[in-house]
Amino acid sequence: MRADLLSESIAGLDEALAAVDGFDRALAGGLLRPQPAQVADLTELAHAVAGTPLASRVAEAAEKSASGAASEDHFVALAAARTALLGSVHDALVSRLDEATGRTRDEEPAPEPGAWQAANLPAAARAWLSDLARAGWQGIDHDVVSGSAQVVSAMLPDPSMRRLATLLDGFAVELAASCPGASLERVPARRWGDLWSRAMLLTLPGASEAPAADTATGRLLPLGVDLQEHATAAQAQVHAVFEPADGAAPRLVRASVSAPKPDTVVGAGVWQLLRPHMSLLAAVGEGRSMELAGMPVTAEGDLLWSDEHARPSEPADAFATARVALPHATGAATAPLDRHPARIAVPVFLEGYAARKDDDVLTFTVAGHPLAVDTDRVPATGPLTPEAVAASGACIGLLRWDAGTYRVQPLAVETTLRKKAVAIHAGAWAGGTTDKVGVKAEKAATDAVTVLRERAGRLLRK
Repeated sequence: MRADLLSESIAGLDEALAAVDGFDRALAGGLLRPQPAQVADLTELAHAVAGTPLASRVAEAAEKSASGAASEDHFVALAAARTALLGSVHDALVSRLDEATGRTRDEEPAPEPGAWQAANLPAAARAWLSDLARAGWQGIDHDVVSGSAQVVSAMLPDPSMRRLATLLDGFAVELAASCPGASLERVPARRWGDLWSRAMLLTLPGASEAPAADTATGRLLPLGVDLQEHATAAQAQVHAVFEPADGAAPRLVRASVSAPKPDTVVGAGVWQLLRPHMSLLAAVGEGRSMELAGMPVTAEGDLLWSDEHARPSEPADAFATARVALPHATGAATAPLDRHPARIAVPVFLEGYAARKDDDVLTFTVAGHPLAVDTDRVPATGPLTPEAVAASGACIGLLRWDAGTYRVQPLAVETTLRKKAVAIHAGAWAGGTTDKVGVKAEKAATDAVTVLRERAGRLLRK
């Protein structure tokens, strides 16, 4: 990998992010009675998209917002401009990554126009989001935030609206926990700007439709597992190389599984909640490939996992896959609404680097160029530890972009223990384990789930 390219600046990147930050500042203060600084930020957003098809609409929206007379359509235009700028940042960063890795990428399929039958509910959602924009994050209160409750309740029974309903519900809960906005010491402007913009665009016809899916038949070679854990939910995303049975070029794919969880289930116990929903986790833990037959897969490389379309196959070493198959795998296209710097997670293989730790920050020096290592993303649900990463000589990871720089998130490393070369995987316990630490954590989780089920059973019987 050409690590030198990852440290070079990208033309226009800082300017695009500055325009997004400016709009987020304007949104934080509210657009009902904008102050001169907010007007300047809105004008800068319009200037940033002046050479695009959005130019006239965003210019009008910025002008109306500056005078406090913006309608819902104007807020949609501002959300589109913000999303387009972050999408351009995503594209520039991914293009640089493709150049550094020497990898090609699928072209994005042309979107088909969609139609939403129940237009009243998306309109109600837009009205609430517009109220948020007028109030601003510093002006929110429980009366404003609670306006989403009836909309969410009406949307949830309809599967076509569940994506938007879930986003609105989580967003409202987060805002309610921060009310009143006037007392906030720190406003998470980028995060709330992301959620507001995405929700606003999801109210448009066809935006929430499920992605079109093809089918995949061939061999799946897992690379590693990225586990994301929340107090009430967990998700495991398996990154893999797929080799089509028809001899076409291998491609990068993902398979995800999510499950709700009680906050008493921590550590390796999380796998118990995820394991029953996806047989692929057992294959990852055992170091096996899988044979797929007609598995649904989107143009973005997401396998819509169904165990009936997969069966375990022969052993497959993840590091052998990373050395032999990964360099030739084609990257997947990214859906328009998913084009955001935070969504970047490109599988890479690194070796021959020198690891160095300064002020608790670990870096890999790859071909003479430093690359930051995000050890905070190493989960506590497997044997991989920051210490093992620091002592490693080869790494399978995900290249991400955070805080203005590229960072690698380790999924597995090769290191030496007791003078013996070993591979340590973050998802080694996904399918079960005989490791003492893992067994102890699994037992604690089993006990916690058993107690919760007994209590739930008693409540239901009452």
